[in-house]
Order: sequence, then C-alpha cells, then structure tokens
Amino acid sequence: MTSPSKEATTEGTAAPAAAAASTITATTTANKPKKKQWFPLESNPALINSYIQKLGYSTELYEFVDIFSTEEWALEMIPQPVVAVLMLYPLTENQTQQCADDVVASSDIMTHKVWFTKQRIGNACGTIGLLHALYNLPPALQERSIQPTSWLATFQQDCPIGLDPVAKAERLEHDPHIERMHDAATSSTTNATDRGEVNDEVLTHFIALVCVDDRLYELDGRKAGPIDHGPSSSATLLHDAITVVQHFMAKDPHELRFTMTALAPK
Repeated sequence: MTSPSKEATTEGTAAPAAAAASTITATTTANKPKKKQWFPLESNPALINSYIQKLGYSTELYEFVDIFSTEEWALEMIPQPVVAVLMLYPLTENQTQQCADDVVASSDIMTHKVWFTKQRIGNACGTIGLLHALYNLPPALQERSIQPTSWLATFQQDCPIGLDPVAKAERLEHDPHIERMHDAATSSTTNATDRGEVNDEVLTHFIALVCVDDRLYELDGRKAGPIDHGPSSSATLLHDAITVVQHFMAKDPHELRFTMTALAPK
C-alpha cells in the first residue's frame, strides 16, 4: 500500500498489508465547537477481531479475514457463507464526486430493516463500519455472537434500527466507553504502523457491505442512507460485494489503497 497524499477534506489512512481508517477533517471557527477527532483504525483482521471481542462480539463462529484480491482464486480461499464485507478505499476526487448513480434506500428501510448511523466523529469510520456490519448480521447469528451484557448489546438497545441516524451518531459521539475502546485499538501493538497524530489528515475511508432481506446494501456514515445495490443472498454476498468493490476500483484504476476483509465462518 502507498502512503496517502494530503488533501483538504477526508477520511482514513493506509498501512502496509493492513490499512488504516477514516476521518472527516473538520474546519472550525471561533464561534463553532471543534469537531471530535479520533485516531484512525487499521484494516487489520487480527486487530479488528481483538477489538470487536472487547466490544462484546464473540468470534467463536465468525471472524474477519483478509480478502487478498477480487480475483476468483482469492475469493475461493474465503470460508462461506460470508455475512459482511468491510472495505477501505481512498477518498480521491473520483470517488467523492462520482456518486450520482447511488440509490439511497427508502426511509422505511432505515426505520424497519437496516441499522444505519451517520458519522459525526473524524476518523470514526472504522468503528462505524464495524457497527454497520455487526448490527446487520442475520438475527440468529447476532443472538449467538453479541454478548447480552456487553457494550455492543447495550448500545444496540439504546440505538435500535428505527432511531434516526443522526440521533444514533450523537449518542455514539457522547459515549465515553466506545471512545476509550477505539483509542485502545488504535494504540494496540497489533497495529502494523504508528497511529501518528490525532489531527493528521487521512485519506481513506471504511464502508460495510451487508445483505438484509436479500438486498445488498453499502453502509457509509458520510452518505444520506444505505445505498441499495440490488438483489443478493447469503450464498452470493461475497461475490456481490466484490462487484461493488470493483466498481469503486474502476474509478481509480491506478490506486493501490484498497483493502477488504470478510466476516466469514471459522
């Protein structure tokens, strides 16, 4: 992976063989409060699995693994069925300006089917991507994997699917427990790179790709809502998600700052 260049507004950073994660850089004025900023999370399965365990997700059944390529040989290495894909991609001009074809899901979808939150914290997209992945798992897997008294379970009860995405984001922003756990993950010795300074600009961003009610959704806290990518299923989620990833890659064919992880059976 290559080191990110500097730009004016953004999300994320990259690390060798593991990438790091996200930020929206806030501008401030004398009469406007400074936006909260976290350190970016690395796209590193060992780190991510350790982090979600601390949040209250058991990796006994499913854990995150690297997807080394979009080619078939790499996909055949991933145990099936995959239940979520996490992608880190560069926030280039091509990526941020070519969203005209996005199909935003209806408000009914966000009210009743897909757990979605906006992002208000700089560099929080790694954690938000993980929440989007874990809270949209099949109900039976959630029941078996999210520990009842954990932070994940408590936050899910406090922020159910039907709660407005901005309200979810506000509650996340003011939750000291997740801030401490995210900070601990970014400073873990499992990281492949130094986390740098908290105000460093980072130019990559995490999103989650999940299947809910046989539809593939792209979940990105910077966008208005879940992006509907059409029919999918538990059997085809990985390949369907990779098709979306390839669409992102086609916008920047010479970019190397793409990484993917899959939540797959052990």
